[in-house]
Amino acid sequence: MSTPPRPLRSHQRSLAALVGAIARGEAAGIADILAAVTPGGGKSLLPVIAAARLIEAGVVARVVWVVPRDSLRLQAEEAFADPAWRAALGHGLSVRAADNAPDPARGLAGYVTTYQAVAAAPALHLAEMRRHRTLLVVDEVHHLPALADEEPGSEAAAWSRALLPLFRQAALRLLLSGTLERADGRPILGLPYREAPAGREALPDIEAPGWAVIGYSRAQALAEKAVLPVNFGALDGEASWLEGGRTAGQARVGPHRLSGPAPSATTRPALFTALRTGFARDLLREAFFATRRLRAARRLTRGLSPEAPARGLGKLLVVAPDQASAQGYHAMLQGWMPAAQGARDVRIATSAEPDAHAVLAAFRLTPEPAVLVTVAMAYEGLDAPEVAVVAALTHIRSRPWLEQMVARATRVDPHAGPYADQHALVFHPDDPLFARFRARIETEQATAPRRRPRPVSAATPEPRPWREDDDGIVPLESNALGLRYALLRPGPAVALARPERLEPDAVPPSLAERQLRARVAAMVTAQAVEDEAELRMPRGSPLPHRYNAVLKRLFGNKGRAAMTAAELEAALAWLERNRLQDHLHLLDGDARYAWTLRRRRVAAGAERRPAGG
Repeated sequence: MSTPPRPLRSHQRSLAALVGAIARGEAAGIADILAAVTPGGGKSLLPVIAAARLIEAGVVARVVWVVPRDSLRLQAEEAFADPAWRAALGHGLSVRAADNAPDPARGLAGYVTTYQAVAAAPALHLAEMRRHRTLLVVDEVHHLPALADEEPGSEAAAWSRALLPLFRQAALRLLLSGTLERADGRPILGLPYREAPAGREALPDIEAPGWAVIGYSRAQALAEKAVLPVNFGALDGEASWLEGGRTAGQARVGPHRLSGPAPSATTRPALFTALRTGFARDLLREAFFATRRLRAARRLTRGLSPEAPARGLGKLLVVAPDQASAQGYHAMLQGWMPAAQGARDVRIATSAEPDAHAVLAAFRLTPEPAVLVTVAMAYEGLDAPEVAVVAALTHIRSRPWLEQMVARATRVDPHAGPYADQHALVFHPDDPLFARFRARIETEQATAPRRRPRPVSAATPEPRPWREDDDGIVPLESNALGLRYALLRPGPAVALARPERLEPDAVPPSLAERQLRARVAAMVTAQAVEDEAELRMPRGSPLPHRYNAVLKRLFGNKGRAAMTAAELEAALAWLERNRLQDHLHLLDGDARYAWTLRRRRVAAGAERRPAGG
């Protein structure tokens, strides 16, 4: 059963009204819609609202949704497939997570792709948009720099160059962002800017002709109970390191405190050291045991046994500074549990892990794993409302990045009970750079934190360094000194109520296609095995390969990878009623299969000769 959807939030209602006006011809001058929504603030529903209304009215025929990373493609599919929102919005549209194969939409209402995919095959996506009037949705548009202000060789500039023709070709553009600023302070691709005085940062021009801007702030999200309050656990400590690397003449520096009234020359080296030595273990331990206490309390309230799997107990997200540290954190967390439980409950997702996307999906949609260690894959856009605790073991201190990370824990979990019983808990180093980020958020929200000191025992130092810094800093040791809590309201985030699992009739298109392709492959292989076993074909010939070629010719010379879901269903129906060996004549004249054809004829002749003849 699906969880009933919450009522539309104010920004979602605003977009619905705007696209309704566009559909009726009352806002014909609008070609660009900018949705500036607080991180995690329900952006994933906006393309569904816009596409459903505009396609129904014939304003556009397709939607193309571009996301910044592959792990977000399935989430975009799910936004269209969500049965509760289908019923609430009255739409029946589907999109598919596409790669750069031909016909990316496969007969559906559109497709989802990534910045990287567009940059790899820009002509393919531009040709698709030229064939259909398209609503172009660009998610997290702040990743795209304006080309005039970006180094020509950077990856982000390559994304912008590839996407710019799509911007120009689209009938309508919907640009989504959780923060209208880049970490480097440069303009964002496609946004209009007001002229700024010398030395001042230019700001987007929200009143530019042809533009409509929809905003959703933290304060609005909190007022609508769409976000959770954030409780920050700031852990202070001391760190020591060597300057000059391992060369002669290196000098020991420290111990230096992480905290301080203002950033200094030792702030970043101390933070770098802390995240790779004993301090990291201490912060991780605080987050781990806080998560364990939360899960135990929720189990007790619901009368669940310690081992019973259940949704809504709360999960821990660990954000590491690099992949080597992530591996160390992962092993550390597993070491604090029995072996079987650790293997089940603690997983890692980094770009180096072959099963990273499967791990992310399990973390989002199933009771286990309860702990995920990552570097950057899951910090932005991860729709996992069960995350209740974050261990912020990252050295990055840009405001957009930190906002996105904190937002992973501030989504409302529909499985966790009343809103009043939920809050986000973020553990972080108590350095002045993080404190400055938090102070800026507090100032914008006109709120003040309520500090509640909590005692914590300092752990023993860990003198063995984990790795050497490229800048010649060798971490030596660090340890935690004290933990203090600060409650922040409102926090950056929101969560739409989502179904616990997708219902069978709401399977995302790309997953349905994979399942159909697997069924077709299994049936082809089964026929090949049966034919060999019954001596219809000589043993040893690679029949599955040949039978696949026959099936391809039977269906318009289109391989399984290029078939739509309807074509795959038709292939399955055909295979249930027919034998591929009866159609091997379709390979006549193809030199690649001449050997197999000769063997087939020999085998057929042997079957016709009488025994002993």
